[in-house]
Amino acid sequence: MDIKGLNSDFIYTDWTLIETRFPPEQIHHRETVFTIGNGYLGTRGTFEEGYSRSVAATMVNGVYDDVPIVYTELANCPDWLPLAIVVEGDRFRMERGEIISYERQLDLRWGVLQRRVRWRSPNGKTVDLEFERFASLADEHVLVQRCQITPVDFDGLIEVQSSINGYPENQGFNHWELLDQGKRKEGLWLNLRTRGSRISLGMATNLVVRDTEANLQVSNPPGYPTFTASYQGITGQTVTVEKFITVYTSREVTDPVTAACEKLGELSSYSQLLTAQKQAWNAAWHNSDIKIEGNTRDALAVRYNIFQLLISATAHNDKVSVPAKTLSGFGYRGHIFWDTEIFILPFFTFTQPELARNLLSYRYHTLPGARRKAIHYGYKGAMYSWESADTGDEVTPRWLPPNDPYGDDIRIWCRDREIHISADIAYAVWYYWYVTGDDGWMRDYGAEIILDTAVFWGSRVEYNTKSEHYEIRGVIGADEYHELENNNAFTNRMVQWHLEKAIALQDWLRENYPDKAKELEEKLQLSLSRRLRWQDIIANLWIPYNAATGMIEQSDGFFQLQDINLEDYEPRTKSMQTILTIEGANKCQVLKQPDVLMLLYLMRESHDFPYTLEVLEKNWDYYAPRTDITYGSSLGPAIHAILASDLGKTAEAYTRFLQAALVDIEDVRGNADDGVHGASAGGVWQAVVFGFGGIQLTEAGPVATPHLPPEWQRLQFKVYWRGKWHEFDLKATGETMENNANQIQGVIFDLDGVLTDTAEYHYRGWQKLADEEGLSFSREANENLRGVSRRDSLLYITGDKAYSEAQIQEMMERKNRYYLESIQDISPIDLLPGALDLLKELKADGIKIAIGSASKNAQMVVEKLGINSYIDVLADGFSVEKPKPEPDLFLFAAKELGLIPSQCIVVEDAAAGVEAALAAKMRAVGLGPAERVGTATVVLPSLAGVNWQDLQGKLTK
Repeated sequence: MDIKGLNSDFIYTDWTLIETRFPPEQIHHRETVFTIGNGYLGTRGTFEEGYSRSVAATMVNGVYDDVPIVYTELANCPDWLPLAIVVEGDRFRMERGEIISYERQLDLRWGVLQRRVRWRSPNGKTVDLEFERFASLADEHVLVQRCQITPVDFDGLIEVQSSINGYPENQGFNHWELLDQGKRKEGLWLNLRTRGSRISLGMATNLVVRDTEANLQVSNPPGYPTFTASYQGITGQTVTVEKFITVYTSREVTDPVTAACEKLGELSSYSQLLTAQKQAWNAAWHNSDIKIEGNTRDALAVRYNIFQLLISATAHNDKVSVPAKTLSGFGYRGHIFWDTEIFILPFFTFTQPELARNLLSYRYHTLPGARRKAIHYGYKGAMYSWESADTGDEVTPRWLPPNDPYGDDIRIWCRDREIHISADIAYAVWYYWYVTGDDGWMRDYGAEIILDTAVFWGSRVEYNTKSEHYEIRGVIGADEYHELENNNAFTNRMVQWHLEKAIALQDWLRENYPDKAKELEEKLQLSLSRRLRWQDIIANLWIPYNAATGMIEQSDGFFQLQDINLEDYEPRTKSMQTILTIEGANKCQVLKQPDVLMLLYLMRESHDFPYTLEVLEKNWDYYAPRTDITYGSSLGPAIHAILASDLGKTAEAYTRFLQAALVDIEDVRGNADDGVHGASAGGVWQAVVFGFGGIQLTEAGPVATPHLPPEWQRLQFKVYWRGKWHEFDLKATGETMENNANQIQGVIFDLDGVLTDTAEYHYRGWQKLADEEGLSFSREANENLRGVSRRDSLLYITGDKAYSEAQIQEMMERKNRYYLESIQDISPIDLLPGALDLLKELKADGIKIAIGSASKNAQMVVEKLGINSYIDVLADGFSVEKPKPEPDLFLFAAKELGLIPSQCIVVEDAAAGVEAALAAKMRAVGLGPAERVGTATVVLPSLAGVNWQDLQGKLTK
């Protein structure tokens, strides 16, 4: 189903966002919307041919460089997109000639951006152009473009210029110096280096023209290596131009240029790279997708936000994190805030835990920067920076220039006063551990983060002798409209919580890892007196909470500030701070974003003090109307959506959800041109799962209490909890169905003896080899080789007879040669009875299918049997080192299918294969006599007459 969005230029489908008209006045917003990436880098949605006022940007995660005022920022990297089309002397540009038809679409399912244009040149020549690009998720160093060109009403000269632009700028500042460029057999290459951080970058490219004879020339103007292809276009004939780009930096390899060129030389065809892209995205979506039935716009918007999260985090580097604007724009200069840990990380923790671990490991690697900041301010331990980059040192600008050219510079106090981030990071570390049970990471990384930041808090709190309690003065809480607060409730309670968990963690280390506990206690000077001080702070830290009323005062004196009614200022298009001025907002009870409500949200999961539903309701009624939820912070709407859901305010929850979900696509706040609102994207996932899905964590696992918006008929998603995947299928009727981790989603077939019988061919090969070597062998002995690797089979046949390694290798190759000769005539008629029918039934039911064969000839056999189209993954003798009965082959197949072992079954005819399946924690279907496969979960004589429904029933009894 396709529906129009609020923005009449957009059509929403289940998986694609389609732009039907390009509005030049919204160029920068649309560049953000159509950002693509793969975690290693992100590229804004600029046009290949360029456009007036466009802001082309490719950000490689972790490539920071110094710049005046803002300390350091992600450097805009060379633009890999330039692809100019010249039609009979007229260069194609969207702002020239006539656009007869136009459509651009982002396919979230596969991470592919497409654009179709019918253009009439100033000279009256009409041409159809179809552009396509993607950043490979299968290989993060690979970028791919394609352009298909079809003359509509002319024959004539067409020229294609494909370049790398080595002069990127960060809004007027160029971070790069050109080192060198040139041409190798693989293609053209460019080598740059950042001016301050001295990071070198190598980018290589080549160009392929298909379906015509083209003249290909190379030019190398400084910083702009270019291929130019020219050919004679013919009316109605489509010519395809494919551009391949590879990129490395010195953060990953010693010689980025060589690495880029070598990678370029290894690349397969465009179609093969696209297939790999689809497989990678299929795996990514397998656990991360959220399905919504009833409203296509909402379904697409949620997937869009998830897509932007998935392309912002890399699986291959634990020294980078997700910037506030992801890798999609210049907003916040690529700096990392609490946005990542509190808003973004839960999505990864519950759907991509390996990526969550990487993001938290970034905080471990930047502990030295946090320690330097603590020392600078005169404190102990680790004090995390409000804005962080590559080293963890504070990069929040101290001053910013005013919007008014005659105004004073604006002092930015967040670097000095917004200190709750240290507790926020500890909170994220604790909940990652709580959800995943990753004891090893907590021991080696997380514990040091929690404990050293606790040391900081011990030195930061102050004791008030008059009131006889501890205080934290001079801070900015979550609400940044108030720049100097004492005893901010959010900060104080988070610090108290943090110290509680630090003590519990120290006890856990002592009990389970005493050596590590001792190491950290010595390194961080965790003396008994320090622990006693933490306990004293926990008991006596002031929290401005009134038990009689249930009200929490945001900070000392907040209730005495001037009260205002936000409705009196409507309609408006500006934040309340802009309307009231910075000083004016400081003096009023108006919030930029949830503060007390944010605290209650974070304590909601555990129902820790001060959270109760009654306390939430009382504080919601007070603070929600005073929060600038429309133009304050983009972090607020998703949190309000969750809390409103808890309180049964479904209509308001849905309104706030839309505010967050459409903030970038529809440019709800008017600032999407700066880049994607990463925290809001993470908040959208939380709003759907924790808000509308009502997920609560229990020791028995996650439990749903759904309250779906009226527009939704069904909501489906997965969450990971302590080693298991839990699937939820929530319906508008209130019916809840959880499909646990044991639901069968994949079948792994052995090949020989299961789908086809090549045992006879193997027997003939072994018998011929045995005869040549004078070894004893028989058909009965051949039965013992079922499921056994080639090497182990040979060693079984040779027995005690000694052979050198060279002789063993030669004999294995000889036997394989005999086997290959004998199976040349194998065909689909050699499929065993019932095999093809079962494959068809599984495919129709959406079950993933893999081959798990120890044979190194499995690929050839599958092709000759004609069953390629049914097979999603092939795991063979090349896939793993350890053969059956080790479980490695089946574990490899499950991983490639994107499934956990308990979601897979194995169909085997050999004892070694059944043993391997059970060792992999998979259910096994054994084919053959019980004396051979009797340990299998289900034993069948063969696949003849087997249907999937009956087999499922037997497996789930």
